[in-house]
Amino acid sequence: MDGIFPCFVSPTAVPVSDHAAVAQFCKDQDIRLVVVGPEVPLAAGIVDDLTAAGIKCFGPTAKAAQLESSKSFTKAFLDRHEIPTARWKSFTDPKAACAFINSATFPALVVKASGLAAGKGVIVASTKEEACKAVTEIMQDKSFGTAGETVVVEELLEGEEISCLCFSDGVTIAPMPPAQDHKRLLDGDEGPNTGGMGAYSPAPQISKDLLQKIRDTVLQKTVDGMRKEGVPYLGVLYAGLMLTKDGPKVLEFNCRFGDPECQVILPLLKSDLYEVMQAVISRRLASSMPAWKEDSAAVTVVMASQGYPGAYPKGLEITGLAKARQLGLEVFHAGTALKEGRVVTSGGRVLTVTAIREDLPSALREANLGVAAIHFQGAIYRRDIGYRAIAFLRQSRGLTYKNSGVDIEAGNTLVQKIKPFAAATSRSGCNAELGGFAGLFDLKAAGYTDPILVSGTDGVGTKLKIAQECQKHDTIGQDLVAMCVNDILAQGAEPLFFLDYFACGKLDVEVAQGVIAGIADACRKAGCALLGGETAEMPGMYPPGEYDLAGFAVGAVERGQMLPQLDRITEGDLVIGVASSGVHSNGFSLVRKIVEKSSLDFSSRLGVSGDQTLGELLLTPTKLYSKTLLPVLRSGHVKAYAHITGGGLLENIPRVLPQSLGVVLGETGGELCKNPRVVLICLSRHV
Repeated sequence: MDGIFPCFVSPTAVPVSDHAAVAQFCKDQDIRLVVVGPEVPLAAGIVDDLTAAGIKCFGPTAKAAQLESSKSFTKAFLDRHEIPTARWKSFTDPKAACAFINSATFPALVVKASGLAAGKGVIVASTKEEACKAVTEIMQDKSFGTAGETVVVEELLEGEEISCLCFSDGVTIAPMPPAQDHKRLLDGDEGPNTGGMGAYSPAPQISKDLLQKIRDTVLQKTVDGMRKEGVPYLGVLYAGLMLTKDGPKVLEFNCRFGDPECQVILPLLKSDLYEVMQAVISRRLASSMPAWKEDSAAVTVVMASQGYPGAYPKGLEITGLAKARQLGLEVFHAGTALKEGRVVTSGGRVLTVTAIREDLPSALREANLGVAAIHFQGAIYRRDIGYRAIAFLRQSRGLTYKNSGVDIEAGNTLVQKIKPFAAATSRSGCNAELGGFAGLFDLKAAGYTDPILVSGTDGVGTKLKIAQECQKHDTIGQDLVAMCVNDILAQGAEPLFFLDYFACGKLDVEVAQGVIAGIADACRKAGCALLGGETAEMPGMYPPGEYDLAGFAVGAVERGQMLPQLDRITEGDLVIGVASSGVHSNGFSLVRKIVEKSSLDFSSRLGVSGDQTLGELLLTPTKLYSKTLLPVLRSGHVKAYAHITGGGLLENIPRVLPQSLGVVLGETGGELCKNPRVVLICLSRHV
């Protein structure tokens, strides 16, 4: 969660139940935002009272919190608004409840205390006799106190249980990644029910379509229904759902972050949690929707005290916490205390260990390593959190490109975004429309009568490394075009069209769009059309954030006007050098090594004003010469042209000379002597 940092505050003796005292404490301590975690203060109206005292508070009002504090209210609300849930009936008389259990036309085996019971007021029976026994324990034996004065008896649903949470500002909802809790104490879902022994997120069983259905038919419908009843719901809405064969159905609502769902979902949040909460309170969530980490999975494992969920010892020293953090894991404390400088146990569920990795199996493996590093006597924990999801992922459903790391949807999105850039490069002979299997060019429409086609291909080299390190991708495209186009000028050819190749390990649409926009702009400046290209997403071939480029240019020149004209070059012809605009795109392996050995880096500010960094200077794009030099090359005076690239003057000039001739580059007169960075050599007697 960007912007959220761990901090420690001293505990206060102010009782949470004394709302006036809490409000005064907040004013005295200049506390500007209160986030209510537990359900009991919410049901008691702490949000109402703090808000009335002028203190911003994140959470629902007491009336809105009835979605959790009264199961009978919730079931009636779901029926009123046609939100799918199990069939049910509420009772204040235990005999009537048992009569219903025995006569219902469906398996009425789930018995719930209607009020708040610290997450333990639900009994799932296997027989009618067990269900009636549960009614007696709750209503007559008062196993959950006053929470059981009313019971809800409902249908036993079959399917997989999932948790779907969302932020709500009373109108707009922002769903969180779906999660799945593990209630049973032991591996394989054995042992007694608990408050939760671990969770994972996101839940792969929930497809995008199913998540959208849950959003529309449950989460949004609930928030809309509360608003229509005059009780806007602000805060976090937690829907416990059963994925039945008839679709998702609501089991329960919580009016807060769940435990351990909170510990597994919030670490996936990219946005600043404080800003999201402020957007909820100020009712502007629609303009501040939270962002979540993509291609990541989280697993949290609970470590509990021996004897939990029954009686358990306290005061046992906990070791290994630092080692778990060194493994890159989050450790969230729950039932812990400080005693004489040592961390000791003080509750049933002691702490949770959360791991975030690229996939669920990796996250579970790392979380288990963290749990193994932490020790206290009699610790109980599960080692199979997420086992159902992992089994689901391993089912033979047929691999897709996206499973293997190739996102076709992202590629299609990129094509749609760059189509206007390519269209802007249209010229005579070509309309530059992307999307076909191949590009077409009409030489006759371009004005040629007896043309020779000229082609050139090149890359940008390690200048790409600087662009990627500086995260500046808008100029590197011109380098690619210029290196190809300036080469075919050596044959006297006009550049007609260009094709690009963009390769990466994982496609970042925004980065690729910036690069290709630069390519298209350079094509327009060079007078050639961006006729097509290839985007290759190749998982494992390139590290994250890196990409490679290649380009292919095709030009034409009328037969008889091709360069070099070796038979016309004679002793005494004039050599003209045209200076480059910078290092261009050759020699950057050396440039990078020089920078590495210097005291500078690519972010170093240059010049008196410091308005440019070294990286920005080095990324000055290669100059395009086609429109400037084509009229000169076509004049008939120029006999040869050399593009001075990686081989320098000594290697590139001889490529356009007869074997019997050489070049003398004098020290007096001429631009060549004054500026040795040369990109063009023209050989002619009359220029």
